[in-house]
Amino acid sequence: MSERMACKVVGLSRSAYRRLPQAQTPADPDADLRADLRAYAGKNPRHGFRRAWAYLRFDVGLAVNKKKVHRLWKEEGLQVQRAPRRKRAGQSSVPVIEADAPNVVWALDFQFDSTVDGRKIKIASMVDEHTRVSLLDIVDTSIPAERLVEELEKVFIAVGGPPRVLRMDNGPEFISHALQQFCDGKVGISYIPPGTPWNNGFVESFNSRLRDECLNRNCWTSVLEARVVIGDFKDDHNRRHRHSALGYQTPAEYAAGCTCTHHPVVCEIA
Repeated sequence: MSERMACKVVGLSRSAYRRLPQAQTPADPDADLRADLRAYAGKNPRHGFRRAWAYLRFDVGLAVNKKKVHRLWKEEGLQVQRAPRRKRAGQSSVPVIEADAPNVVWALDFQFDSTVDGRKIKIASMVDEHTRVSLLDIVDTSIPAERLVEELEKVFIAVGGPPRVLRMDNGPEFISHALQQFCDGKVGISYIPPGTPWNNGFVESFNSRLRDECLNRNCWTSVLEARVVIGDFKDDHNRRHRHSALGYQTPAEYAAGCTCTHHPVVCEIA
């Protein structure tokens, strides 16, 4: 069918049919913003539109609507494809301890990676569940319980004291006598039920971001290289990553200005 006949059938003028969308013309008013979004996505390929908007709004100082950024992000094909998450059934069998202020609950966890020659790399991470600040940076081929205790003691001194509770899973380093003796009378320990990582969601979320944005994007030639790059990532997380849950402040900014006070929870040190 000819163009003339098709336009006549649907009742559309030929000039309207031939008119290009404004985004495809040199006069596109959003050309600069589109270029900024493409540049941001090129530098941070695993970030979504909300983090791009936060960067433009708070770091660049560009007053732009979040919905507009979302629309342009989709039109430019910059969406991040993520695997669907399997829904979890059941509830935790331990009482929930709410981190309603800084230094109330710190969450601990390990994850693993490897160098190009096959050497195992073990990474220990710890975050304050209220402020989202990353507090622990250990990257080595092995992290025994004694080493973990030494690093925890350094962190306690650096921040002015221990938290009320350490939340962790049932890994061998976490149930060791060394850690139990170190925490005795000093800090409470909250173990999540075996096989329920979603009960330690804050540090699991941090580990997921570390895996997605750092570990999967790098090939380590040595443990030293991994230690430096992962340390830089955790420092960048504290100082530059803006959390929507924190009002698009960085963890360091939020922690510096936080005035929340702790309300006692049902938690006793054995």
